[in-house]
Amino acid sequence: MEEEHTRVRIPKEGEILGILDARLGASRSTVRCVDGKTRTCRIPGRMKRYLWVREKDTVLVEPWEFGGDEKGDIIYKYKPHQVAWLQQNGYLDDLDDLDEEF
Repeated sequence: MEEEHTRVRIPKEGEILGILDARLGASRSTVRCVDGKTRTCRIPGRMKRYLWVREKDTVLVEPWEFGGDEKGDIIYKYKPHQVAWLQQNGYLDDLDDLDEEF
């Protein structure tokens, strides 16, 4: 049995990992981010048809330049095997710490 090797998109400068908490409608969602902030994020128009998200999905968020602590765009959704890789390599450790606080 051969393992499938795929590249995992790592957050670049200005991008943050997060977990989708709730869908609000009109392509908007609340996302709990690694930096400890909860943002209202939207799916940009160019991606609405291709990016389908559900609660508990791990996503990549790009905060807005203005109001970036409260709002952002969802630019990527991770698949389950990519989430496992992120956890193994310590990218989601901060989210685990936040779960213990609540």
